[in-house]
Amino acid sequence: MKTEPVGGHPTHLRRFGTGARPALALHCSLAHGGAWGPMAAELGDVLTLTAPDLPGHGHSADWPANGSLHDTATDVAAALARRIGDGAPVDILGHSFGGTVALRLALEHPELVRSLTLFEPVMFSAAAADNAPEAADWIGKQARFHNLLDQGRRNEAAAVFHALWGNGTPLDHLPDSQRRYIIDRIEVIRAAEDVVERDRTGLVAPGRLEALRLPVLLAAGSRSPGVIHAIIRALATRIPGARHIVMEGAGHMLPLSHAALLAPAVRDHLGLQARR
Repeated sequence: MKTEPVGGHPTHLRRFGTGARPALALHCSLAHGGAWGPMAAELGDVLTLTAPDLPGHGHSADWPANGSLHDTATDVAAALARRIGDGAPVDILGHSFGGTVALRLALEHPELVRSLTLFEPVMFSAAAADNAPEAADWIGKQARFHNLLDQGRRNEAAAVFHALWGNGTPLDHLPDSQRRYIIDRIEVIRAAEDVVERDRTGLVAPGRLEALRLPVLLAAGSRSPGVIHAIIRALATRIPGARHIVMEGAGHMLPLSHAALLAPAVRDHLGLQARR
């Protein structure tokens, strides 16, 4: 593990696995690159995963004060894909916020991406564009989160966010270091809204998703919020040839909680041999 400039941004890097095929793994909000450990344990015989701490997370620097979190994260991802691919496209795995960065990378730099494996990408604007009723329900829940942040009630805002998107353990039951990590970084959620909610870069504009020409696997947990299933439906309908799986009993943290059960589908998607 080391921190180094990536696309001009001080980025902490982690690498997992010894496989011959390079892959880039992009974590969810309020996590860090180490979250890919469970998936790497299942796929590390065939993949070497490079997992950065995205801007504002882990040991990486914050995004520029006058810049965009999503823009900086995408710049980091593009620079890493070029580096580890050595001129060839690479497989990209993305979870939640990281899934939206992965999707943007494929749309803006298709020459860098061999395949996409997206675990619950929180592209809320895709569900909104599809007029999904779950999107309206989500807006109401998000409004409570915003109101708490506006009032400076960061602990309560973090608790609301974690209850919806965490692993089922209440925030105040987490170890102190993990709880503080989440509370200290809760503003990154708001910092990503320009893309994941308002689609500033037009990722889900008419014709954009339909133009993707690469293998895409979309995975969701059966116990995840309804808006996730609306997002996955919208993406699966619009991305040519996209595969869509639902992992029974899993929630939003499925790459961590259900890695062993997901791995066969990921191997099949990537055209990799099953572990013997």
